[in-house]
Amino acid sequence: MNNQDLSRYSRNILLKEVGIEGQEKLLAAKVLMVGAGGLGCPALQYLTAAGVGHIGIIDFDYVDESNLQRQTLFTTADIGKNKAICAKERLHALNPYIELIAFDFSLTTNNALDLFDQYDIIIDGSDNFSTRYLINDASLIKNKPVVYGAINQFDGHVSVFNFKNGPSYRCLFPTPPEPDSIPSCSEAGVLGVLPGIIGTMQANEVIKLILGLDGLLNGKMLVYNAIESETYKLSIAKSSTKTISKSEFLEMDYDVFCGIIPKNKSELNYFEEKGYKVVDLREEWEISDQNKRHLQIPFSQLNDKLSKLKINGKYILFCENGERSESAIQFLRSEHNFTNLLNFHTQTS
Repeated sequence: MNNQDLSRYSRNILLKEVGIEGQEKLLAAKVLMVGAGGLGCPALQYLTAAGVGHIGIIDFDYVDESNLQRQTLFTTADIGKNKAICAKERLHALNPYIELIAFDFSLTTNNALDLFDQYDIIIDGSDNFSTRYLINDASLIKNKPVVYGAINQFDGHVSVFNFKNGPSYRCLFPTPPEPDSIPSCSEAGVLGVLPGIIGTMQANEVIKLILGLDGLLNGKMLVYNAIESETYKLSIAKSSTKTISKSEFLEMDYDVFCGIIPKNKSELNYFEEKGYKVVDLREEWEISDQNKRHLQIPFSQLNDKLSKLKINGKYILFCENGERSESAIQFLRSEHNFTNLLNFHTQTS
């Protein structure tokens, strides 16, 4: 380390459990944050400040005004922008001397294994069950520890999975809950400070992992209630659940596994039943049999036909390969403040 490092990280180095050797471990560590939302924002801030030297951030989502109540890396000016890219910019201002990489796309079975190969520790800051199972299975295949966090209303959970042959997420939840049985934050609400508390706890577990400190939440689940300011720990037993193989993982549809998209059912029909209007962005020459139930707005005419869309409407956009629908979503969010938009391609790929 140079003199600048010694000055910046001096309060870490003064700790006998850290010292110069420990700070060098932090600077050499490679950590991937899945999700730059409520949990990701505080976890990323403290890991960046601590000098974790290589941090990846993956998130396909865009900043929405409702995020600002708890996602403290973002400002009003960021509404409509990609969260991973915004987070990288803010974190670079905090610590320009570490490596920060933004991945502005979804984590899928097609990219997870290669991405996990590049990092030592995976942080689960996701907000849905399909992504949690995907992270779990990919980390088991690649033998990467996962620092898990979850929040709902006033309660939060933290644990460390897949460390030194310890329990995994599937040991705690062998099967996903029934669809819609557990409301999301957007449905049930969440206390704004709660993700700050849980995300910071996740950062603490990451630092302990890197430094090799005792007291990890390996085989334990810490539960925190913000109303009572109470915490308690639950023991997690390692189960005999079989780890899926790489080939099984690559063929897995986690949305189907979690009941988000039912088997043998038209996927577009599913979203229509959820209240989304389907918008077909393909050009007329691309469509052989036009489905008049869908709203057809060729991508090349989107700006001229904005009057067909309601700013408070719920829309799922699709094209041939998802690129135009992604561009359309970015345009509608950043230029016209649309919020309830989905890209059909990324939802089902």
